[in-house]
Amino acid sequence: MHTMGERQAEPRWLSDDEQHVWRAYLHATTLLDDHLDRQLQRDAGMPHVYYGLLVQLSQAPGLRLRMTELAQHAKITRSRLSHAVARLEKNGWVRREDCPTDRRGQYAQLTDEGVEVMRRTAPGHVSAVRQALFDRLSPEQVGQLGAIMRTVAEGLEPTGPDADLPWLR
Repeated sequence: MHTMGERQAEPRWLSDDEQHVWRAYLHATTLLDDHLDRQLQRDAGMPHVYYGLLVQLSQAPGLRLRMTELAQHAKITRSRLSHAVARLEKNGWVRREDCPTDRRGQYAQLTDEGVEVMRRTAPGHVSAVRQALFDRLSPEQVGQLGAIMRTVAEGLEPTGPDADLPWLR
């Protein structure tokens, strides 16, 4: 809280170049998210975030993860995860199982139907990702984009005891 006598530091406004890059980033990521969501809705009847949950489960040992781990990997709140898993359960693609060592814990388990959905959906999804992003970049640009995104993610990764972690909300 600032008192009347304190001067607030002047914001570090974006330069014209930074403003153009920021707007291009927002425009591109909005279009990319929409493109992938439309492809997955058309091909599998699910949004991109649900597909990401199925991918996490398909890559987990035994095709299952604790719900808290799944929320952490997906970087979403527990309530959003619970809603998504309920929809995936309704479709028969995931089932919840109680954790034998923790009465409050649950696992999300990819079902055989979920594995089949992934098998059918993955080729079209990777094609959409490739067409929308990687086919438009040179190998050097792919390397640069990867380095840039890792740097941004590392700077934003919540750490410390007071970190605001989405999966704990």
